Amino acid sequence: MALRLEDKKALVAEVNAVASGAQSVVAAEYRGLSVVQLTELRAKARASGVYLRVVKNTLARRAVVGTPFECIADSLKGPLLLAFSQDDPGAAARLVKTFSKENDKLVPTVVSLGGSALPGKELDKVASLPTRDQALGMLAGVMLAPISKFVRTLAEPHAKLVRTIAAVKDQKQAAAG
Repeated sequence: MALRLEDKKALVAEVNAVASGAQSVVAAEYRGLSVVQLTELRAKARASGVYLRVVKNTLARRAVVGTPFECIADSLKGPLLLAFSQDDPGAAARLVKTFSKENDKLVPTVVSLGGSALPGKELDKVASLPTRDQALGMLAGVMLAPISKFVRTLAEPHAKLVRTIAAVKDQKQAAAG
């Protein structure tokens, strides 16, 4: 069904607003997927905080103008769906990666992160990015490591003294017994 001009403008404005606040985008060709499969993909996208939209390429090119994802405009060819990660930079890539394992008809064509466009085969690199919680955990571990090593270093002479006294005590008991 053809969209009226007002509907097209509203769609472009909506996608532009989402793209302006998104962390990353994945464009994937969905040719050959059934309606049931697309509905399942949309449900998984909602659950993982990914904005998923099928947009005509001409409208998508207009929508990404003025956003960090302007670099993908030339790569938008064929029937594509756009998946924007809102909070987690790797969420859209993980969604497309896991869904394309089950459905080989979903083929990633371009991935954009940080203002640079990557080919679809680089999807695994973006999908392997840690989530915010994982990154904070890794940061806490890195920050805690020197402190815990320092505490172990301070405690080691006392522990060594206690082990030496215990060994002397055991040696004296063995000699007396």
